[in-house]
Amino acid sequence: MLEQKPLLSSLSLAFACFFDLRASKIEGSQATARQTAELLRSVISQQRVPYTNQAGALIDAVRAVGEQLIAANPVELAVGNIVRRVLHIIREEDLSLTTAAIAGFNLSAASDGDDDDDGEQDEHTVLSAAAVAASARNALRPPSLQTLLEDMPESVAIPHTSSSGGDSEGKSKSADKSSRTRRLKHDVIEAVNELIQDINTCHEQIAEQAVEHIHQNEVILTLGSSKTVLEFLYAAKEKKRSFRVFVAEGAPRYQGHLLAKELVTRGLHTTLITDSAVFAIISRVNMVIVGAHAVMANGGVIVPVGLNMVALAAQKHAVPFVVLAGSHKLCPLYPHNPEVLLNELRSPSELLDFGEFSDCLDFGSGIGSPLLHVVNPAFDYVPPKLVSLFITDTGGHNPSYMYRLIADYYSADDLVVRRRVALGN
Repeated sequence: MLEQKPLLSSLSLAFACFFDLRASKIEGSQATARQTAELLRSVISQQRVPYTNQAGALIDAVRAVGEQLIAANPVELAVGNIVRRVLHIIREEDLSLTTAAIAGFNLSAASDGDDDDDGEQDEHTVLSAAAVAASARNALRPPSLQTLLEDMPESVAIPHTSSSGGDSEGKSKSADKSSRTRRLKHDVIEAVNELIQDINTCHEQIAEQAVEHIHQNEVILTLGSSKTVLEFLYAAKEKKRSFRVFVAEGAPRYQGHLLAKELVTRGLHTTLITDSAVFAIISRVNMVIVGAHAVMANGGVIVPVGLNMVALAAQKHAVPFVVLAGSHKLCPLYPHNPEVLLNELRSPSELLDFGEFSDCLDFGSGIGSPLLHVVNPAFDYVPPKLVSLFITDTGGHNPSYMYRLIADYYSADDLVVRRRVALGN
């Protein structure tokens, strides 16, 4: 029961972020990803871990908070991506410490081998068996460093010294345990800090590649508003590239108006068009460049509504369709996974005002049931066959390569973020 207190304390830290996500107060995937990572860093920092199964304790704490954050806004896939990234970091750091410990034991065995080869061979065999047993008992793969050390025979774990140093050896062993606990948390927090830094600089990392893809006198088409696209186009302009941008307005929210205004402010030649005019002008376009809400494991993309139409137009006229996305938007799930909520229905008021909508009500029935239904989806899904290239903060990638890139960031054990429930409860 004592081990539940840190977990409950960690959950309390998530309340503010939970309500912000639920109320959609956090705007944009980048801000959401950064705040999620900072929250999980605080959870890890304050989590008390036992001497055994340290990584397991951290994973349980992160899962407990992550499950609540994902439930608060399941449409924002960046939250789940960051939770899974942090879980993967914990596993990787635990594996690194375990590997370093085993390497240290092997070095110790090699140095003693000249004195007694036969005896050392027997002890090495016992150590390997203990490690295998620890792996079988441990819920994590691979076993944690502490579990390996706890399950080792005493003759291997404690160096042979004089009997007068027994007390100091016990104190040293206790100090080593505390040191290993701090080392795992320290390494995990450092890795999470690097993740936060990557999130903060993703726009700059992507924008640095603009000059390689945008050439002189080209015509670029985009739809809606995306800060990543804005910085990408501006970076090309700063490199003395002269080009024109067509911006589809992105009805019904008309985010394209904001992007067009910002592009003009930064000195780019811009033409604002209606969404229905995309097919009319696509033959004049050299490249379509868009942002993404999420990139799925199969290379498909969840994008603002209207971009599937643009992708089909680009395919029809053999125009490259390029997607810009930071690594925090790479999702290890497939569109058919039940954990993925592909769309969000926004308010009908973005299409009709109340006066227009009330005129369509059937008051004669006495129940006021509407004859007109308004469907206002927020996102489109673009299949990988319509995407020509992904540009992330790690470089440019073909859609067929995305599953390998995503596999480097996540562990298969963490695809479903759900706390393990003990049998019988």
